[in-house]
Amino acid sequence: MPELVYPPVIAAAKTMFRVLDLKITIEGAHHIPRTGGAVLASNHVSYLDFIFCGLGAQPAKRLVRFMAKKSVFTHKVSGPLMRGMRHIPVDRRAGAGSYATAVSALKRGEVVGVFPEATISRSLTVKDLKSGTTRMASEAGVPVLPVALWGTQRLWTKGRPRTLTRRHTPITILVGEPMHSADYPDANAMTVDLKVRLSALVDRAQRDYPDAPAGADDTWWLPAHLGGTAPTLEEAAALDAPGRRTPTP
Repeated sequence: MPELVYPPVIAAAKTMFRVLDLKITIEGAHHIPRTGGAVLASNHVSYLDFIFCGLGAQPAKRLVRFMAKKSVFTHKVSGPLMRGMRHIPVDRRAGAGSYATAVSALKRGEVVGVFPEATISRSLTVKDLKSGTTRMASEAGVPVLPVALWGTQRLWTKGRPRTLTRRHTPITILVGEPMHSADYPDANAMTVDLKVRLSALVDRAQRDYPDAPAGADDTWWLPAHLGGTAPTLEEAAALDAPGRRTPTP
């Protein structure tokens, strides 16, 4: 099928990045295969992460089909775009269907984007990962590539107001080396190693990030272990506990 929606969306996004003068750094894109299926497994710190994770695959000339919650596909604005770009809806009450769709896409040679933490990490560190990412890669016989994003949380993240017109923000996109299921005894072992590799990439992105907080009231976008005021993992888990309502930014 011809790609009628995805290319113009990418062009519009790149234009906006230029207008905002975002300082985007992409490293490791050469790890993404030019052909054949692959899973991009990204950390999750922003509502915009799918845009920047997809941008990381552009040097390899690949379009990424992201797995996203079903409600995004039924929205009157985002729905037609998501369907037109052939992303994969996820119904958390019936996940087997979306899992099968993703495996089928991988077997057809598509690149599928996944956020294995399932939700945005308020702590800005890597949470425990769901095993579906490595299971689908193993079933389809394709590699998993960890992707670290950093700086995207400064534009729009959970519990913070949107600052989509923020200018000159550095954005880091790091793509790690491919992981092959044949090298692991089972998908759970692969998931454990994926978290180790993803955490190391995120640590590097944070360590090498070219910007610093403007003052004491601007430390919210740094994790606690780096002197920031983001919640710890334990505090974040309490905030995300079932029944706890979070104000919409």
